[in-house]
Amino acid sequence: MRNMILFAERPPFGAACIGDATKGMAIMRFIRCAALALMLTPTLSAAQNLDVGLTAARAGDFATALSELRPLAEQGDALAQHNLGVMYYNGHGVLQDFAEAARLYRLAAEQGFAAAQSNLGAMYSEGQGLVKDYGEAAKLYRLAAEQGDKTAQFNLGFAYQHGQGVNQDINEAIEWYRSAAEQGLTFAQANLGAVFAYGKGVPQDNVKAVQWWRMAAEGGDALSQSRLGFAYANGEGVPQDYTEAAKWLKLAAKKGDVTAQFNLGGQYQHGLGVVQDYATAHMWYNIAAAKGDKQAGALRDTLADRMTNDAISEAQKRARECMASSYQDCD
Repeated sequence: MRNMILFAERPPFGAACIGDATKGMAIMRFIRCAALALMLTPTLSAAQNLDVGLTAARAGDFATALSELRPLAEQGDALAQHNLGVMYYNGHGVLQDFAEAARLYRLAAEQGFAAAQSNLGAMYSEGQGLVKDYGEAAKLYRLAAEQGDKTAQFNLGFAYQHGQGVNQDINEAIEWYRSAAEQGLTFAQANLGAVFAYGKGVPQDNVKAVQWWRMAAEGGDALSQSRLGFAYANGEGVPQDYTEAAKWLKLAAKKGDVTAQFNLGGQYQHGLGVVQDYATAHMWYNIAAAKGDKQAGALRDTLADRMTNDAISEAQKRARECMASSYQDCD
C-alpha cells in the first residue's frame, strides 16, 4: 500500500516554518523551515492568490484553482507546485498526467517540501509517470519522514518491512510505523497490530496487537475493526466478549469488510453477543458470498435448510437492500 496526500495548506503569512497540513487519502504533517525567510515567504498578493487557489481546489472549483496555482507554480512556489501536481495526478481540472504530476512534485521536493517528497516517493514505488525505483522512493520517503511527515514514515516502514529499496529490517520498520502511528495514522496502527499478531519478525504478542488495532479501529479503519472483533470473539489479547465482538464486526461489516460480514453472520447464526436470528445470519452470509466468499455461500445454503421459504425470501430481500444502501440499511 502506498499513501499520498491531497491539498496542502499555506502557512500563516510571514511564518518561517510550516506546521499541520492536508486532507486526502491520508492526513499529513510536514515541517518546512526557511533559512532565508524573506526570499521564501510569498508576497501578500501571492499569498492571497494561493489562498484563493487552495480554497477553490478544496471546494472542487478546479478551473479557478488552476488559474491561481499555475502562475505561482511557474514562479517557483513549492506549495503551488505540489498542489498543481495533485491536480495532474488526479485529473482534477486537467487531463490526468502522471509524468507532469511527478515533474511538479520534484520541483517542490527539491525545495524541501515534505509532502511533495512523500508523493514523489510513492510515484517511484508504483512506477507512475516514472520508472519504478524502490531505492529512489526510499530516499524520498526518508527526507520527508525525518521532517515528521507521518505518511512518509508509514511508507518508509513498509519499505523496511518488505525490503523495498532498503535492506529488510523489521525493527526499523516498527520504529517508523510507530512514529506514524503515534501521530494518529491508522494505516500504521493497523500494520503494527498485524506485525505483533502474526509475529512478523518479532515475538507474537496479541495484547500489543489489540492495543494498536483498537487505536486504528477507533480511528475508523474497517480492517482493524474486523480484526478487533475477531480478537474479542476468540479471546485473543483480550478477554472473550461476544457482545464487544459483535459491536466491532458490525462497524466493519457496514464498511464493506467481507471478513467481518462473514463473521457477523456466524454471530447471528449461533446467537453470540446478539439475539440468534437465522434471517440476519443468512443476509450477511449472502452478502459475503456475493463478494466471492465461498465458505459464506456454503454456510448460507446450509442455514437455508433450517428456514422457511418466506424467511429465505425475506433474507434475500434484506441482502439486496443492504448492498444497495452501501451496507447502511441492514438492520
